[in-house]
Formats: sequence, structure tokens, C-alpha cells
Amino acid sequence: MIRIGVLGAGHLGKIHIRLIQELKDKFELVGFYDPNDEHAEKASTDFGIKRFDSVSELLKTVDAVDIVTPTITHFACAEEALKLGKHVFIEKPLTETLDEGRQLIALANEQNLRVQVGHVERFNPAFTAALPYFDQPMFIETHRLAQFNPRGCDVPVVLDLMIHDIDVILSVVKSPVVNISASGVAVVSDSHDIANARLEFENGCVANLTTSRISLKNMRKSRFFQKNAYISVDFLTKEMEVITMEDVHGEPDPFDMVMDLGPGKPSKKIMFDKPEIAANNAIKDELSSFADSMNNKTLPIVSIEDGYAALEVAHRILEKLG
Repeated sequence: MIRIGVLGAGHLGKIHIRLIQELKDKFELVGFYDPNDEHAEKASTDFGIKRFDSVSELLKTVDAVDIVTPTITHFACAEEALKLGKHVFIEKPLTETLDEGRQLIALANEQNLRVQVGHVERFNPAFTAALPYFDQPMFIETHRLAQFNPRGCDVPVVLDLMIHDIDVILSVVKSPVVNISASGVAVVSDSHDIANARLEFENGCVANLTTSRISLKNMRKSRFFQKNAYISVDFLTKEMEVITMEDVHGEPDPFDMVMDLGPGKPSKKIMFDKPEIAANNAIKDELSSFADSMNNKTLPIVSIEDGYAALEVAHRILEKLG
């Protein structure tokens, strides 16, 4: 049984605490630390768990720590945990700066510790259902639009929202990003609230990402185009659709949907597939997989290197935004 503590008892921290308590076969929740008395008192009352007086006191009692604190504190919390030999789950983005991220990677490798980054969309059932269908996508388009919430305004929208799609795209394309262009605007906060980025990969793939945190509606949708196939993943409704094409040989069935590509080219039969997707709790699944990586001594599904790769691309986008 893995003894774990939680750093941060805000909105997301409380969700993590509740789900860790539900994973009774994987974790023993020792307690939490949060310097905010209001957050801490509510968490203690709601979940009946111990509040520690400091990060250091909590770390003395655990095998692993779940860091659900503001981004600017990620590095300090994770550094202290890793130096004490504790495995770390850390919410995205990995750190505030790239240098901090590199330092944590060096520490984790030196101590042979597991670090998982909370890019939760990797556990979204619509995305996991799409994984078997990906075959070298060459054009990707993502829209992640959110209604305004001041809770996310401590970082630019690229680090708050777009980084989810950056991580998903990097996990699918698996090719270096060779060129980035971007534009954005600050509307209600001191940093960009709307941003668009174009990523060009070494293998020829192009990804166009649009993100806003001042939208009138929520949208989290990605479209992947590859040879003879189009894959649509709706991260919000947790639905996935695959449209594929294959050459028509002989006389097509009158009920088939057929695309005529012109003289000298074979017609294409269009097929639609919308798999039934089982509901899940993606945060619970990512925490469960973190336990599995520790127990089995395997690389986490979203490793610290993955978290750094997404952060590095995000910072390159921020440089273009100026």
C-alpha cells in the first residue's frame, strides 16, 4: 500500500483527495497540507483527514506526494519531495520555467523515482478509444474554448488550457517540432486570454491549435486527418468518430456512400464508425496509473519527460506571442 499525501486543498486538490480515498486498494491517504485556513478546514471536515503544518512535516510520513498547488509552487514542492526520495504526481504544467523542469528531471533520474504529470486528457475515454486508429496524422486541428474562470488566470492561456492539446498532439505525432508561429491577445487578464498556434513537425505534420478562456461556450474538440481517414475526438462530450475511405472495387452497393475522385482514379467508399465509449473518471484513472507505475517500477503514462516536452513547446509559443 502506497502512503501518499496531497499538497493543495483548493478546488482540484479536494477532487484529488476524494478520489485517492476511493482508491483504497492502491493508496493510504496520510493527510494534506494547504496554507489557506479556509481550504484546509473544509478539507479536514469534508474528508476527515489530517492537516499537516508544513510540506516538510507531510513529506516525512509518505512514500509519494500529489502536488495540486499553484504552478509557481510546483518546483519547490517537487524538489523537496524528490530530494527526500518521494515519488511525485504533479499537476500540469510541470513547472513555471524550463530550467525548473530540467532540474526536476535530473533529480528524478538521479533518485530513480517516478514522476507523473497531470495531463488528464490522455486518460479521457474518447482519446483512449481513438488511439488504435491513429496512423501518422498529417493535419491536426484543435479548439479548446472555456468560459471565463478567474481560477486559471495565474498563468497565460497557453499554459492553462492549450498545453493539454500540446501534450495530446506530441503523444500522437512523435516527431520534433521544427517551426512555430502564434498570435494572441489579452482581453480581461494581464496575459493572453486567446491564442492560436501553428506547429510544424519534422515529418511534415501540421497542427493548428486555438484556445480561449473567455468564450461564451465550452468546447474541447480535436480533429486528426491522415491518409484515408478523419478522426474526431470530443474531449468534452467524450465522443469519438472515425471516418475512413477505401477503394471501391467493382460495382458499389447502392446504399454505400461513394466519392467519385474523377477520371482515372478509383472511387472511394466512405465509412462511418462511432464506437461506444465506456464512461470513466479520468483523474481517478491517472492517479491509479501513478500507483501502478510505482508498484510495477514502470514509466508513468505521462512521464516527467512528456510534461517537459509539452512545457517546452508551450514556452516556444509564448515567445512567439511576445
